[in-house]
Amino acid sequence: MTTVYDNRATGVPAIELRNVSFSSEDKRVLADVNLVLERDQMIIVTGRSSTGKSVLLHLAIGLLRPDAGQILVEGREIETMSETELLALRSADMGIAFQEDTLFTGLSVFENTAYRLYEHEWPEPEVQAAVHEILRFVGLEDDIEKLPEELSIGMRRRLEIARALVGWPKIMLFDEPATGLDPINNKMILDLIIRARDLHKISMLLVTKELHEIRYLAMHHAVEEQPEVVRIIDGAPSSSPPVTVMVLDEGQLVFAGGLDQFEASELEAVQVMTRPATDRR
Repeated sequence: MTTVYDNRATGVPAIELRNVSFSSEDKRVLADVNLVLERDQMIIVTGRSSTGKSVLLHLAIGLLRPDAGQILVEGREIETMSETELLALRSADMGIAFQEDTLFTGLSVFENTAYRLYEHEWPEPEVQAAVHEILRFVGLEDDIEKLPEELSIGMRRRLEIARALVGWPKIMLFDEPATGLDPINNKMILDLIIRARDLHKISMLLVTKELHEIRYLAMHHAVEEQPEVVRIIDGAPSSSPPVTVMVLDEGQLVFAGGLDQFEASELEAVQVMTRPATDRR
């Protein structure tokens, strides 16, 4: 049993899992997992396929309920909340971007982005301002009237990010957001995530199996040199807690540490990811 903590952070954590277990169809998916995501921190969750990574995100946002343990968001225990209370919490504090395409095919770029805000009865002037701001942020401001079918795969993925980030939630969950994209679009998505993390101080829990994504997210940060002129530069962010890498293996949290520790780890569950089998003979 491993716990992720950042001792420099103060106050109530963004997300906390306490001894959380979850089963599906009588199969244990997560076992006694503890995790603390501090404010402004990024935790990257990795591991082989079918180790419970996506389930962990679904639990953290209340789409699934644990069999045992506690889940707290902003200090509030969510597994005891009603669906109405959970919807209000997500609307106020959280966003999630899945790897699956969840766009509404009959709605425009603007309507897809604004959907959640209208659902929660934001005033029209605030909806307009928030949507235009986030579409500028993801580079889709010139495509505002297009339907999803008129967008490229990379543009659709950026729209998914925009829909999750609209209104700048305090907490973001990403489930393999850049998977399956070509190198140019992959880097574009990662840069958007870094910009949101560093410039808007969003606490993030991100799932990926891609080693190059883990290194890129941990070793780059965003700098705003002048209004709306942002550069992504080498080096870990200095104004936020360091990026933590967390490894799940067969439903258990077996490793948590910085990038250097992750890459140097001798744990089998880490080595099968970081080193080819021929290098471990």
